[in-house]
Amino acid sequence: MQYHPADELLVAYAAGSLPEAMSLIVATHLALCPHCRAEVRRLEAVGGALLEEMPAAPVSDALLDAVMARLDAPGGDTLLAPPPAALRATATRSAAAGAIRRTATAPVLPEPLRSYVGRDLGGLSWTRIVRGVEEVAVPCSGDAKVKLMRIRPGVAVPRHTHRGSELTLVLQGGYRDGGLHYLRGDFAATDAEVDHGPVADSDGECICIAVTDAPLRLTGPFGRLLNPFIRS
Repeated sequence: MQYHPADELLVAYAAGSLPEAMSLIVATHLALCPHCRAEVRRLEAVGGALLEEMPAAPVSDALLDAVMARLDAPGGDTLLAPPPAALRATATRSAAAGAIRRTATAPVLPEPLRSYVGRDLGGLSWTRIVRGVEEVAVPCSGDAKVKLMRIRPGVAVPRHTHRGSELTLVLQGGYRDGGLHYLRGDFAATDAEVDHGPVADSDGECICIAVTDAPLRLTGPFGRLLNPFIRS
């Protein structure tokens, strides 16, 4: 494993400030990467120490009385429960916190991603995008799109750039892109300055998870004709 999330992504993850989609892909990388798990634990410890040193903020009696009144009202117990997105983000973080036991039968999709999909690779309903490239949407809150990608051996993804950012994590196999070789656990971040067409390794299909916050923009001669039809 050679390529990892940028430091600012790990800091934001440790602080709990990432959107759910980005938190999911970072957490899935952490499940595969002992180095980044250790770094996030260190960042969380630093954050905890800083919180302990902060002075307590005073709370007025009127505010406390108002909160207690709402709790006593019908349905007030729902105030104690975080919203669904927060529950899923919490599950995402806790699932990635422990070390992953690697065996010969280890699933391709580690937690927390496997829980989002509902299973490992078996039984997924893939949708063909172009010849040799298929995808499965992963449900997530927010505007970002999360997809599992399956690329057949030796197939090149259509050349494209990005209207926003794209985060990619390899889960099985590998691919080459711009002279770099990405394998299981490797993490890549690209943006509008990158124009590329990754090529899957020839010795097996490549499975990735990708998070995009805006539609791609195809840049090949034929791809430009298809841009008006791209939704995600």
